[in-house]
Amino acid sequence: MRLKITESKNAKSLYIIRSTYENGKHSSKIVEKLGTYDDLLEKLNGQDPIAWAKTYIADLNEKEKAGKRNVTVAFSPAKCIEKNQQVLFNGGYLFLQAIYYALGLDSISKAISKKHKFAFDLNSILSNLLYARILFPASKLATMQITKKFLEPPSFEIQHIYRALGIISEESDFIQSKLYKNSRRIINRNTNILYYDCTNYFFEIEQESGLKQYGMSKEHRPNPIVQMGLFMDGDGIPLAFNIYKGNTNEQVTLTPLEQKLLKDFELSKLVVCTDAGLASTANRKFNDKKTEPLLLLSRSKS
Repeated sequence: MRLKITESKNAKSLYIIRSTYENGKHSSKIVEKLGTYDDLLEKLNGQDPIAWAKTYIADLNEKEKAGKRNVTVAFSPAKCIEKNQQVLFNGGYLFLQAIYYALGLDSISKAISKKHKFAFDLNSILSNLLYARILFPASKLATMQITKKFLEPPSFEIQHIYRALGIISEESDFIQSKLYKNSRRIINRNTNILYYDCTNYFFEIEQESGLKQYGMSKEHRPNPIVQMGLFMDGDGIPLAFNIYKGNTNEQVTLTPLEQKLLKDFELSKLVVCTDAGLASTANRKFNDKKTEPLLLLSRSKS
């Protein structure tokens, strides 16, 4: 930075400027307007404004080299915000972004994209869906509007979200197994003891369709439901899940998910804790096989 003095008919003004080089052209930018010579002479009580300005600039250059220079931002209270221009952005998702990439979900999305032929950015869709689900749970359409307020605006449209959901569902087992393996690089997963239970979710509809079937609702609602079975590790961190038809008996959901753990998660010996309702004879027999080093314990519902 250096001093620049401009003279007009009525005044002599002092500026701090910086030399720049952009697009193959040399130029300069004003960093700070110090004021007119006469005004500075009055403020400095007779001290030479030019000598003071040179000393001030030298001090700024030293602070800039040390990374300690203060940055002055000018605001105009009379200037109005332009209509239909977004000036407010949400940055609360950035800490979730660090976790997302630490778990390698971007690599998982890339691997899935290679298997399927589509043009949209699966990584961008999956990451934004996760951020919004944690921060502002809403419908997919509302989620699309929420992501537009993020610091990094989405590069996809609402129809891409709906198309991506089918791919994510199809690759659910792959995502879960890779996510478990990636998480082990960050923390120690306590898989010696696993906890398993089932729940279900209702839909505001009356007709059955696909997985949405009439069954025993946990909330005693007369709507079609879907069943979900979830394994958690010994520290209460989700490990694996499956979605079943709403009319499925929860007792038959345990064994298939255990088999997936043994195969995809490469687990060998562990203890599974369930409630008495899931500790059926068939499940106990499966876990009593010598070929499956898996022990089942049951607990009564409290």
